[in-house]
Amino acid sequence: MKVALLAPPYPLEEAPSPPLGLCYVAAACEAAGAEVKIFDYIVSRYTPDKLKKQLSEFSPDIVGATCVTLNFPEAAKMLQDSKQYMPSVTTIMGGPHVSFSALDTFKNYPEIDLIFLGEAEITLHRWLPVYNNRPAWRTIKGLAFMEDGRLIDTGLGELTRNLDELPTPSRHLLPLSRYRALGFPISIITSRGCPNKCIFCLGRKMVGAKVRYKSTAKIINEIEELVGQGFDVINIADDLFTANKERVIALCNAIMERGIRFIWSAFIRVDTVTEEILQCMKAAGCVSVAFGIESGNPEMLKRIKKGITVAQARQATSLCRKLGIRPHASFIVGLPGETRETLKDSLTLVRELDIEHGFHFLSPFPGTTVREHIADYDLEILSDDWSRYDANSAIVRTAGLSPEEIERFVEKAYQPIVESWTELNRRVSAGRCTEKERKEVENADRLNLIYEILSNDMIETEGRLSAASEDTLIDRLSARLAEKTDFNSGFVRRYIREWIDKAYLTVCSERGEITWAVP
Repeated sequence: MKVALLAPPYPLEEAPSPPLGLCYVAAACEAAGAEVKIFDYIVSRYTPDKLKKQLSEFSPDIVGATCVTLNFPEAAKMLQDSKQYMPSVTTIMGGPHVSFSALDTFKNYPEIDLIFLGEAEITLHRWLPVYNNRPAWRTIKGLAFMEDGRLIDTGLGELTRNLDELPTPSRHLLPLSRYRALGFPISIITSRGCPNKCIFCLGRKMVGAKVRYKSTAKIINEIEELVGQGFDVINIADDLFTANKERVIALCNAIMERGIRFIWSAFIRVDTVTEEILQCMKAAGCVSVAFGIESGNPEMLKRIKKGITVAQARQATSLCRKLGIRPHASFIVGLPGETRETLKDSLTLVRELDIEHGFHFLSPFPGTTVREHIADYDLEILSDDWSRYDANSAIVRTAGLSPEEIERFVEKAYQPIVESWTELNRRVSAGRCTEKERKEVENADRLNLIYEILSNDMIETEGRLSAASEDTLIDRLSARLAEKTDFNSGFVRRYIREWIDKAYLTVCSERGEITWAVP
């Protein structure tokens, strides 16, 4: 049995990293005896012809994709393309979006054969042996499919109670050298489950209200493996890393005892922060944490069932500064009942905290409380165009605010940051900057350069040259890439040279070719 898994594109501004969920799916398929390949279009260009060629070479029995709402249309289109090229293939999909919009998905994309609902590992283990026995699908929990024009839904998949039973994510199937060159953190999870009831979030419904943990030994081994592969920046992507104080301290102590050198970040809540926890995290290499504060208005925090207070936000960020951990706060605009006054409260809190932050437009995803019970809230959803569910534009209105007013608030709130960045670029261009400022601008340019190279397969299209010495090949490739981008050849060459030195790229002088290294 052969399984091809598709990783649909993800925007640069969303900080794409190796797709952890897809790697867990791949590991579950491998554990069930399948031969698996991941076709990764996050760090390479997607075209229908490219997919057709990859499918033809691999000849899979099953083609699957996982997605969130913002890249659902692209993922669904890829499965449509797969079905067109290989009509006999079984197409499957999973993830939070389709778990709560199965019927809508099947109506709009009949080429999709099967949807996995909720956590998929146990369901996959039971389904793969009978994937070609359609009557047996009804007996397996966690599936949705169409039969005689009716939706068959067997309920959310069973949760893996002991996370140590999960196989290690199959990251070896990814083009890791590309991700290393891109430079974003690689993600791990140490737990699953979220006890909180935020009305805009799917965490609790997807992974359950009870937090389940991996053992410290299992986590440490995974971290050590990633650091050994050259990833020295890790993001802990748990819904709530600090749910259990004793567990966090034990993990941090184990990292220090093992002597693993890396830096890391985590998602935590302001109501779970103590000085002891942060001290331990800092000592173990934590450099930043992300808080979902969401609003500076106390009544709004109650309305959205966030379960925190403004006072806790002040205390948590103050502790981070005291201990030298960089805090980042997420705020949501366009929440139910949002008014000019509630937005003003959020902006006032941001300025008071003087914190790195992001304002994100509310996206009422399928399955969220706010969407399923929209009549209970002062909110109108204006679009079901899933490509707009990226939190980068207003797709709702409230009685007090139009989408245009919500967007104007965010534009105005970001104006000082935009102006500061513009001025910084001017100073750097004029040579009137500090070394730290120069590196800040250069890093942003580096990121844009590598993403442009990756998303357009430029090494593949421009990296075949006439045979020459390594330096000559690098010069020629750099000149070609400079012509295709807005960067000068000297800047391009610096990073091509760096990627070759770090073995992200390989050079074959005899054949005159530069290629991405095998992971």
